[in-house]
Amino acid sequence: MTSGLPRRLAVLNAKGGTGKTTLAVHLAAGLARRAPTVLADLDPQGSASQWGALAGMVVLDGERALAAEPEPCHVVWDCPPSVDHPAAQRALASADAVLVPVLPSPLDLWASWRLVQAVVAEQARRPGLRAWLVVNQVEPSSALSQAMHEALREFGLPALRAVVRRRAVFRRAALQGSTAYAMGPSAAAAVADIEAVIEEMQR
Repeated sequence: MTSGLPRRLAVLNAKGGTGKTTLAVHLAAGLARRAPTVLADLDPQGSASQWGALAGMVVLDGERALAAEPEPCHVVWDCPPSVDHPAAQRALASADAVLVPVLPSPLDLWASWRLVQAVVAEQARRPGLRAWLVVNQVEPSSALSQAMHEALREFGLPALRAVVRRRAVFRRAALQGSTAYAMGPSAAAAVADIEAVIEEMQR
């Protein structure tokens, strides 16, 4: 079932190192289990294109990625790590949902403040645009600190209850040109993290 899931999902952050590409690739893999899905790579580094192609996913890049029509599929845009990049701005203007991965640190969260302002401004222009923060790369044995919870509440975007934990299987998947979905029982916890994000976006 894909009812309620975004047709055009932009995974966007204004800084590198937040696990944006890993999240975009795995969200595309998870959505592809539900309906035809395209992974669209807007990041000039091209990491999602290389990874997705090796994993056997349908991948578009550059202008083709921005022109992708999600009929009858989903499109997941892996955006450049800059709110000022023209491709990021075009994706934000075209998406029906935005997911902003942030690291489990208030300092890293505040580094995304300008991006969050841009998303909130776009929501004012297009009230139907949905957007969430998702805390990414949480240590498996740790809980979010009270300071992080307080910082999340101060932003104008809701934070998903689901978090994505830092797991070695995500790194192995990148090295092997695969995804956690194709790595068997040893990757079950990583798959569960991604599935929890997808299911919460659907509500």
